[in-house]
Amino acid sequence: MHNGRLVRSLRHIQTTQEEDMFRTGIKVLGLMLVLGTAGTAAAQEGPQGRVKVFLKGGVGDYTGDVGESVKIGPTWGLTLNVQPLRFLGFEVGYEGGRNSIATDILDLALTRHGGSALVKLGLPVLEAIKPFVGVGIGISRISVGGDLLQRGDYVSDTVKELPLVAGIEFNTGSLTAGARATYRPFLDQNIREQVEDPSGGYFDFAITLGARF
Repeated sequence: MHNGRLVRSLRHIQTTQEEDMFRTGIKVLGLMLVLGTAGTAAAQEGPQGRVKVFLKGGVGDYTGDVGESVKIGPTWGLTLNVQPLRFLGFEVGYEGGRNSIATDILDLALTRHGGSALVKLGLPVLEAIKPFVGVGIGISRISVGGDLLQRGDYVSDTVKELPLVAGIEFNTGSLTAGARATYRPFLDQNIREQVEDPSGGYFDFAITLGARF
């Protein structure tokens, strides 16, 4: 009887911690979104290109031991970029992805929905062709779906991330396009608590296309 109460208490504590972490992440991303919106309004009277909105699509995969049994899958996203200075930019965006789990018996997949905020640095002397690097914070909900909702090493969880990005943008008139590679080390161990590699994360390569204002 006491063991049953202890298990229920531990589960309640774990659920409460996950909910608190998720709410904290949402507040941080919400603050960055407000700052980005304010920057958008401030940039409306400035030169074209201060604000960019673009879609992105590509492929991504998990790294570490998790990646050994997960297939490469599609990624997608929507991003708002505010460029207060030629060499400095801020991004807030949504990212999603779906990766099938390699198995011949069960239909399983990891589906990721998340948000991130980035600080970007680019070469100030170039505008038409601009290489850049960036770093930020992110939070994602990784869900297990398919024939079984939970299986072995894979459990649905909310994780914090540290996005590291490098890429290149092509800007002309009201259009912007580019390519970027992003690696997101997981700052939480819960999604990987049953695997050995402590350095796992998520890597994706995406093409971007959007508009400049």
